[in-house]
This record gives sequence, C-alpha cells and structure tokens, in this order.
Amino acid sequence: MARAPARGRYGVVPVRALALRGGARVAVVAAEWCDAFGVVTRGRVQLELRDGEPGPVLGRDAGFWLHGTGVRALRNPGRRTARVRILPRARTATRQSPHPHASHPMTEDAMNSMKDTGAAAGPAPGQTSRTHRLRGLAGTGLVATLAAMVATTLAAALAQATGVDFEVPDGGESIPLFGFAVVTGFFSIVGTLIAVALLRWSAHPAARFVWTAVSLTAISLIPPLLSGANTATTTALLGLHLVPAMVMIPTLTRSLRTRTD
Repeated sequence: MARAPARGRYGVVPVRALALRGGARVAVVAAEWCDAFGVVTRGRVQLELRDGEPGPVLGRDAGFWLHGTGVRALRNPGRRTARVRILPRARTATRQSPHPHASHPMTEDAMNSMKDTGAAAGPAPGQTSRTHRLRGLAGTGLVATLAAMVATTLAAALAQATGVDFEVPDGGESIPLFGFAVVTGFFSIVGTLIAVALLRWSAHPAARFVWTAVSLTAISLIPPLLSGANTATTTALLGLHLVPAMVMIPTLTRSLRTRTD
C-alpha cells in the first residue's frame, strides 16, 4: 500500500492507494483504516466479511465504508490488477464550501446506517457500470444465439442434402429444419441467462461458465445416442449439438472475461 498526499482545494489530505493483483487479498487493519472510505478506481473488489463469508463484489467507482463495518479483508476476484483509494474521514465526511463560514457535514445517521451492512453501494456510476456489463453480455448472447440458430439450420439442411433423413423411431417422422432452429434458440438463451447470472453473482464467472456449458453439452449428446435412429441420423444429431456449442461457449466466455477484468 502506498500513501500519496492528495492536494485538495483547502490543503493536503493523505490518501492511501491500494493495488491488488489478480486473486490477491489484503486484510483490513482497523488501526490504519479507522473512519476510512474506500473507492474502487479500477477493476473489481470483493469484500470479505468478518465471519469469513464472501461479501458483495464492487465495480469501478463503487464506494464502501470501513469504519465499524463487518469487512475484514479486500480481495481481487479478477485477473487484472484492481486499485482502491482509501480516503480518511476528514476528506469524506465534510465537503468544504467556497463560503468561508459554510460547510456540509455528512450526518451521523448516514454513516451509522452503513455499519449494519458492512458496505454501502457506492455512487450511481458503479451501479450503472454493472448494469451496462450485464446488458452488454445479454446483447452479445442474443447475437450469438441468432448466429447459432442460423449455423445449426444450415448444417441440418446440408446434412439433409447429403441423404440424412433425421427420422427418429419413436415418432416415425423426420425432424423439420425449423425444429432445429427453435431448439437451438431455446437452449442458447438458457446458456446466455446462465452467463448473466454468473457475471452477477460469481467471483469467477468465465471459468464456471465454461465448466457448466461443457458439462451441459456433454449431457445433451446422450439423447441422440439413445434415440435408436440410424447411424447417419445419430451422427448428424451429435454434430448439430456441437455446432451451437462452438458458437455460444467461446463467444460468451470471451465476453465474460472482458467484462470481468
């Protein structure tokens, strides 16, 4: 941790600058950070509570109190270095006015209301940043879903052109092309929702998404093998399960990593 004096309008106020490498953890020392307010200036920081449970993950421009709260450590859940500015109470509690006899002290009720939760959601820009990340990931998932539907339908049409009948013994009818598009779209949207949920609540969303998506893809290969269809149809169905996976998994994983770092 480095201490850097920040020159304000009315003098010099010491500010602690904290850099956390990927996966790093630093304990909150009450004697050093008494009455302090933290602001995330880069990356993401997860608060660790006194009972050892993981607290909320805060993004850029989010702020949190350290005085009298249940925060015992700060941790960087991402891969890139995160930065936090620790401001003393003298700088955060009172905002000076240009008028020599006027000031705007922060009320004790506002400070005390944050002691029960261990952290307070920071300025609106932090919440807006998180909302933009979630919406951006959802938009990426929608575009990838459309691409997966088109790719799967074209692959099914190509298989039909080579003589694959897609006839399943249970129904006795061939699977129509629009059926491949509908099923692909449904499960691609489910995959996007899983990615959004992991970005919102998981400390390692990209890694957990890959593990979840690959596992679900492997499970989806079981029904074609048990369908009783001829070899050509079974082989084609297995391939058509992999086509959307090859579109959705890399796209969403890359998007999760971009929005996590």
